[in-house]
Amino acid sequence: MSAVVKPFLVMGLPVHLIDDYTAWLRSRIQQQLGTHVVTLNAEMSMQAEQNPALSNAIQQAELVIPDGAGVVLYLKLLFHQQVQRCPGIELAESLLQNTEARVFFYGGAPGVAAKAAEMWRQKVPDLKIVGTQHGYISPEEAEQFQQTLSQLQPQLILVGLGVPRQELWIAQNRYLCPNATWIGVGGSFDIWAGTKSRAPAWLANNNLEWLYRLYQEPWRWRRMLALPQFAGKAIVYRLTH
Repeated sequence: MSAVVKPFLVMGLPVHLIDDYTAWLRSRIQQQLGTHVVTLNAEMSMQAEQNPALSNAIQQAELVIPDGAGVVLYLKLLFHQQVQRCPGIELAESLLQNTEARVFFYGGAPGVAAKAAEMWRQKVPDLKIVGTQHGYISPEEAEQFQQTLSQLQPQLILVGLGVPRQELWIAQNRYLCPNATWIGVGGSFDIWAGTKSRAPAWLANNNLEWLYRLYQEPWRWRRMLALPQFAGKAIVYRLTH
């Protein structure tokens, strides 16, 4: 169950297609096999083109899931008709709802990770959340935080720093807990804490979740330009490779 899966390529970046991501990761956690999980979407793919460190972090990750609608469409058209989108927040929730692992939340604004953790403690009383840390820390605090992680050795570490910061941070720091599973969860802490909300199901089911995010955060409009750019470049990439 925990064997490495041969990836499909989306613009040169790996995407792993597994029938049950949750079961695969639970097996990895139980076997203490260190794992970096990347939730790939069109925006991240475009950033990786310009950011070699991000591209390398994605290439080195043990699991890259198709989080974005653009990535799913690319795979459906060119490789795999049965592929389904796997939002990172849903994968994380699935793990949290049934795990014996020691969990750590890192990221978000001050107070958000702690509030998200408290929500999960109420929802799953047996969940072993061993600590939280917001993402706005000084270099001195970062050093202390690294020591804390090394001492606690959590088995599941959720990192909500946004793209590409969370992917780069995981790649640089996973040696602190080499047997842990690390997942970049973006703004999931905000949603769990109740400071933001997810798109309605009818939007998500029609691959329009990005539109709801733009409504909530209009300042993201420049970043949303990555979607049509990704579509065009993906077609060119496929034709020339």
